[in-house]
Amino acid sequence: MELVMAADDLKTVVNRLRRAQGQIAGIIRMIEEGRDCEDVVTQLAAASRALDRAGFAIIATGLQQCLAEPESSEAPDRDQMRARLEKLFLSLA
Repeated sequence: MELVMAADDLKTVVNRLRRAQGQIAGIIRMIEEGRDCEDVVTQLAAASRALDRAGFAIIATGLQQCLAEPESSEAPDRDQMRARLEKLFLSLA
């Protein structure tokens, strides 16, 4: 299943990933500086949410594409596709 995203959707996902990247860099600095454990965990949770949201946006795009594409002889079996998408979704749960 190839993922093709609209420019706006792609920009949103990339922005979320960059935000998470910045948060992770900040977390590393916080640990190196010996910052408070609660502050570090709070930032870890924020970075995790940013990554999850990016992942969910990608999965949602995949679902949308699968639903929008008419069935063809080359299309994977619907149950197989459902199982693959479910596995992806659960990997973020």
